Amino acid sequence: MTNSLNNKPPVWFWIVAVLALIWNGLGVLAYLGRAFMTEDMVAQLPQEQQAEFLVEYPAWYTACFALAVFCGALGALALLIRKKWATILFIISFLCAAVQHGYLFSTVDDMSLAMPIMILVICAFLIWFAKMATAKGWIK
Repeated sequence: MTNSLNNKPPVWFWIVAVLALIWNGLGVLAYLGRAFMTEDMVAQLPQEQQAEFLVEYPAWYTACFALAVFCGALGALALLIRKKWATILFIISFLCAAVQHGYLFSTVDDMSLAMPIMILVICAFLIWFAKMATAKGWIK
């Protein structure tokens, strides 16, 4: 009985898990927004943003984007239901995000590095967090 009490995650675990779900949910929304953007919707955007939507990305790039955000969201859900497969989902998310942003770094001129670096740092943090939670027995 005391063993199960010791493996109960602290409140901050739940806070981080919910924030991870919100963060990755925003990524899913960004992907869906890009995937389902119509030409009329693009025409209503400011000129600078229109150019971004006119770029044709390779299919593998789009697949990496989708895997990154959906694996991240599923990983966050796995944290909330206390499953250790959250770690593998976060690793897949990180690898796909790294490939996606590596492609952008190599092809887009004058790209701001702040958001891509922040995304990769958060992905790495979530891998560490899931591994730590597994080691402490909070997720199984």
